[in-house]
Amino acid sequence: MKSASADSTDFFAVRPECQDEVPKTKFKNKPGKTLSARKWQSAFSQDGHLDIAKVLSRIQRGGIHPSIKGVVWEFLLGCYDPKSTFDERSLLRQRRREQYEMWKSECKNMEPTIGSGRIITGPVITEGGIPIQDPSSSDLNNEGPGTPTPDISPRHDGSTSPSPVDSVEKKVLQWKLTLHQIDYFWRIGLDVVRTDRALIFYVNDSNLAKLWDVLCVYAWIDTDIGYCQGMNDLCSPMVILLQNEADAFWCFEHLMRRMRGNFKTSVSSIGVQSQLSTLAEIIKVVDPKLHQHLGSCHCPYFKVCLLMVLSHKELSINHTRDYDFQNIDGGEYLFAFRMLMVLFRRELSFMDAIYLWELMWAMEYNPNIFSQYEDPSTTTNNGAASKGKDKPLKQYGKFERKIVKSSSLDQQAALSVFLMAGVLEAKNKRLLKEATGLDDVVQILNDITGNLDAKKACREALKVHKKYLSKAKKS
Repeated sequence: MKSASADSTDFFAVRPECQDEVPKTKFKNKPGKTLSARKWQSAFSQDGHLDIAKVLSRIQRGGIHPSIKGVVWEFLLGCYDPKSTFDERSLLRQRRREQYEMWKSECKNMEPTIGSGRIITGPVITEGGIPIQDPSSSDLNNEGPGTPTPDISPRHDGSTSPSPVDSVEKKVLQWKLTLHQIDYFWRIGLDVVRTDRALIFYVNDSNLAKLWDVLCVYAWIDTDIGYCQGMNDLCSPMVILLQNEADAFWCFEHLMRRMRGNFKTSVSSIGVQSQLSTLAEIIKVVDPKLHQHLGSCHCPYFKVCLLMVLSHKELSINHTRDYDFQNIDGGEYLFAFRMLMVLFRRELSFMDAIYLWELMWAMEYNPNIFSQYEDPSTTTNNGAASKGKDKPLKQYGKFERKIVKSSSLDQQAALSVFLMAGVLEAKNKRLLKEATGLDDVVQILNDITGNLDAKKACREALKVHKKYLSKAKKS
């Protein structure tokens, strides 16, 4: 790991040939505001209790120094209790590492490439359960930004078809299809070799293999959702920031506890539909004129599908054709799909995106998050614990604090939704004047790519939230 004094751009260096292809980084360490390694260490008591209020205050002012982002994220995402001791966290970390290795061993027994340093970019099994001989493995050194899709057509040795697997459990079959599935958006192998390929970090094949292993294991344990495209964008920073693979897995797993609803997709609904509906409700309350105008910016069914495919490759033509986009709740806000799905990863440089994430997580922080994850019954059986009134308000992030204060309102929207609402408010005049269709809206919002100021965006989100709560009370 680089020293804490190194420049922030040194931690996530971009390949020279990709310098012009990625947004420029705006984030800079700010002495006295950014949480430094020294301030982080001083926030612990002698036995390991963390002064989370002190840490949150720093993060919300200037983010986290790159040298300590990973370990701080583990607390922000609820992996560890700030009130635990060094010894308690050490024991918990060890148990989790052992659990991860057990799951990884199960996966390796089913697919030998797991843990081998190789990645599969071709299918290993047909939908009928027939193994495909010699599935293609990626030549990682030849993969790069914009690499064409590898040949993923099934290949068999000899002229005779292999016999079907005698008994392939449904879970195992689905997991193997997840490793690489043609025509759907469950395809770990192809996504891994395209993830953050502008970063020098992924020039190292072992780092790509680490991301592959983490995503494959997660797909195995999350039997309800498994893997969907976009998860690779959320997981990559954990793999980069946390050296131990098991620690990176658990950090990603905890992020997915709050994000997995975005990936829960069926024929009748898309994962972010609830957030799109909430976004629609927020704009309707804070800016009725803009809401009405956006509602008139409908496109024909095919054009909507096409825009979705072009702006968010997570949905293929074969998958989008099943949806009636025009009639889903919040359908007029489909342009926000990608931004909400992967938390603005595509609109910002890598550094600025993770800076935005930690600002949002700090602002959303609830000191009860660890106990709620470890013992979900506390959320339903203990009203005080679920509402958070058992902890001093200074231990909450700015956003969560306001929700606790206004607990009479049923307000469960994520800060990212209010951030998206803030972006729309900032583009209000252009949208009202220039947008006559959904394609116009998309074009106008594309201007934020590389130009979004993370801290300013969070401030605007808090303003929209305050305005929404005020107007909602009056209605």
